[in-house]
Amino acid sequence: MYHYRRRFTREVAFGPIALGGYQPIRVESMTNTHTMDTVASVEQCRQLYEAGCEIIRLTVPTERDAENLREIRDQLRRDGIRTPLVADIHFSSRAALRAVEYVENIRINPGNYANRQKFSSEEYTDDEYRMELDTVRNEFLPLVKRAKELGVSMRIGTNHGSLSDRIVSRYGNSPEGMVEAALEFARICEEYGYYDLLFSMKSSNVRVMIQAYRLLAERADAELNHAYPLHLGVTEAGDGDEGRVKSAMGIGALLEDGLGDTIRVSLTEDPVNEVPVGFAIVKKYNDYHLVKGDRAHLPVKHVVESRQSLLPEPVPPFDPFSYSRRYSGTIALGDIIIGNDDVPRIETGVHARLSDIGEASREVLQRLVPEKSPDAIRSELVSFSVDSRDDLAHLDALLVRLGDVSRYMAASTEDHALFTELAGKVVKARLDIREAEMLDSGFLSKLDPATPAALEFCFIHEQTGERVAAEVLCHIAEKLKARGFERLFFSICSASTVFVYRHLVREFNERGIDYPVVVRYSSRQDGRIETLVEASIQAGSLFCDGIGDILALETALPVDEEVDLCANILQGSRTRMSKTEFISCPGCGRTYFDLEHAATAIKQRLSHLKGLKIGIMGCVVNGPGEMADADFGYVGSGKGRISLYVGKDCVEQNIPEDVAVDRLIGLIRERGKWVDPE
Repeated sequence: MYHYRRRFTREVAFGPIALGGYQPIRVESMTNTHTMDTVASVEQCRQLYEAGCEIIRLTVPTERDAENLREIRDQLRRDGIRTPLVADIHFSSRAALRAVEYVENIRINPGNYANRQKFSSEEYTDDEYRMELDTVRNEFLPLVKRAKELGVSMRIGTNHGSLSDRIVSRYGNSPEGMVEAALEFARICEEYGYYDLLFSMKSSNVRVMIQAYRLLAERADAELNHAYPLHLGVTEAGDGDEGRVKSAMGIGALLEDGLGDTIRVSLTEDPVNEVPVGFAIVKKYNDYHLVKGDRAHLPVKHVVESRQSLLPEPVPPFDPFSYSRRYSGTIALGDIIIGNDDVPRIETGVHARLSDIGEASREVLQRLVPEKSPDAIRSELVSFSVDSRDDLAHLDALLVRLGDVSRYMAASTEDHALFTELAGKVVKARLDIREAEMLDSGFLSKLDPATPAALEFCFIHEQTGERVAAEVLCHIAEKLKARGFERLFFSICSASTVFVYRHLVREFNERGIDYPVVVRYSSRQDGRIETLVEASIQAGSLFCDGIGDILALETALPVDEEVDLCANILQGSRTRMSKTEFISCPGCGRTYFDLEHAATAIKQRLSHLKGLKIGIMGCVVNGPGEMADADFGYVGSGKGRISLYVGKDCVEQNIPEDVAVDRLIGLIRERGKWVDPE
């Protein structure tokens, strides 16, 4: 929880490559072609291979699809493409037994495999539970035996949206249920001496996904014979920036915890688009590897050698397996309330120089008062850096020019004298404290608790240990708390954002300090995707764990994109809903309508429904279960046919695709959730 150490797992073979152990974190994707279409499937596999994809998955709904995997594999091998292939199985054990002959890995979903009934409200007695599990064992064991004979590895891939009725009756639709579903199948594998396993715990809800993987790692490592590799992914993440942010946040949060050996970014786009995002996510963690010959190894300091060698760490500053927002006192900045149960707020820094009053004024208004609409996503606080007396004079002129809008202005400085003056001019004044700086205790005693501005103390962390920032800020907090200061914020600017904030919150918890925390991230990335990915990991992970009252980003992105990134991070962490959330899958060979086109059309017509969650699913495999996390659902039910859901209940079946969006809007109207766009 407090420094990066990768969990060391059993190494599992995938044909010519392997994952887990000391191997780099792999990037994979999945075709969305029909597996019976050999030409299209081979071509998409080739495109993924050329994009650098290291593992390619294909859906296998029937025995005919399974048999055609041989044609696809043979054509790829003739073309010199040796990328490992994965057969994706949900319901058919017969298809699985055919597919395992032609691939390097087979994925089974324990919620669907040998489980037919769905969403029954019946309770299971202990005897009924055991009887159904015996049925599952009898149907699953032939696949286990054949995979072992062939040397084919297996992913036990649980989906939050497709847990069996048996599991839900006992554990609910929960991370605990997801983990138990996977462990049931893993125990069967181990009883037969089959250990070439890996796991996944996917959900469209990023917080649920993070909690499930953490719980799996804890329980599986304690109960099973080996620590098995993990395949990470946020299922039905959507498209565009929203999908990239959600994926980076969920996957990256776990990579920071040292969990994960292979990843897949699930976007409702061309699957080739998933690959560069995946490599951007894993780059930092794979850069820890030392290349020796043809193999990549992790330095000892970055890997946990075995489960037995784990040393106890301090208690985490939050519950890793459930969500609870850190309690903080509330602070009013004009009409903005920050802390406690109020939604996290957005703060951004102005790029323009203070000396350019005209450009600075224009940018402030662009951030605070966007022209799109009164409800447009906006920055609620805007900050300038004040480095000199000249800057202070320019700030005075800017505040006069901005008039009433100036009440949302904040400013930062490293100069103690300027800091005390800023406290009389802006709504929030920030003092940046450098690592080597000696903070004069007399300076703190001169600060006035009645100062009109809220004060923020930010530690600029660069080279010292990751606990140092927490110790310095706690010292300041205790000194000022003793003098009656109530309007204080604390923050850290660091490349190790996740770890330094965990230290800070743990120290605050232990010392009974409840001041609000500003999660700051200053991008060191040049590329747009790299900026989105790193900000989502470093800032988003904290909000997923309940840490943060203000999100403050400083990036090289254009103004509207930077503000939108803040909103996407808060929305992806489910801490603040500022737009419609679209839960849409990438599509696969089970999809018989133009999913990408449908998702675009639905977003165009429903994107003004702030806070509503809309599920857009290619088929029923994960549709109904994930619908429980959505308000309304649009799910493929056959060629050109759509079924509509309210929650997890199907209310209209097999509607023609060309009228389905209109019927969805009608359904939203009927349920009283529709508002006309401005």
